[in-house]
Amino acid sequence: MSKSPYDTKKITPSLYGDRSPVEGKVVAILHINFKDRGLKLIDTKSRAVLKHEIHEIMITDEKKVAPGGGADRVAAVAFFEIKKGGLIVTGDKVTAAGTKIGDLVGYDENHMPNHLGIILWAPTLDEPALTVGDMIVFHRPG
Repeated sequence: MSKSPYDTKKITPSLYGDRSPVEGKVVAILHINFKDRGLKLIDTKSRAVLKHEIHEIMITDEKKVAPGGGADRVAAVAFFEIKKGGLIVTGDKVTAAGTKIGDLVGYDENHMPNHLGIILWAPTLDEPALTVGDMIVFHRPG
């Protein structure tokens, strides 16, 4: 797990200022649920993602999941390819085909450099209705 060079208590989403949405397209659907994943989130609250990279969307329904923490109840739901790169930040609202699927809570680097695990909070581990080709968008809150 990498350590952030910043005091994560002082770095809040409001410090990032205006930024454009990050967009991607679902390239694979997953149906994997864990009750004891032992997922370890990195300390960092933001990640730059580049066009053409492929990353994984995972969801958790555990409350208080945050950078530097962890999660056991996790569902791996999809891989997506970045179509419009940029900066994603914890607290971002994430939609698929225009429907909210969760709020960005952190990142898992377990499979790097192959792909980043992008962790969303959702009220349930039920799989969101995703289809290959759906657009995933990370929206700045507010």
